[in-house]
Amino acid sequence: MKKQERQQLLKRLLTSREIERQEDFVRLLAEDGIHVTQATISRDIKEMQLVKLPAESGGYRYSLPVQKKIDTQKKLQRTLQNAYISFAVQDQFTVLKVLPGNGPVIASLLDQMRYEYVFGTVGDDSSVLTVCVSHQGALQLEKTIDRMLAD
Repeated sequence: MKKQERQQLLKRLLTSREIERQEDFVRLLAEDGIHVTQATISRDIKEMQLVKLPAESGGYRYSLPVQKKIDTQKKLQRTLQNAYISFAVQDQFTVLKVLPGNGPVIASLLDQMRYEYVFGTVGDDSSVLTVCVSHQGALQLEKTIDRMLAD
């Protein structure tokens, strides 16, 4: 199973159950026939930036960092509105042209958004190359950026 698919499963588990320990993730995934180690789950938790919040049961449970994504989205939107020049799609690739100095920031923000249709980004001084998982993913990114520019 790919990391992205596994992390999507972890998100689903977080929204449907109270997960208190890494071992809970390992056990629940194993029940679905997906065998992972606690070390893998630990890396996923770090990468997904999961946080622990008080649980109804009295302990602590894992949760997604919702506020950070909202802040990141607002920062991405502001940066795009101030620096956008053009956007082009070719197959599963996109090229975003921006004002000089903004490429690395926008690439980093796109990575932090963890869009499921974005495989990765590379930013230089005035452009961002995005590799999407498919042509449809590239079109979805275009729609997302268009919405941010319109608001």
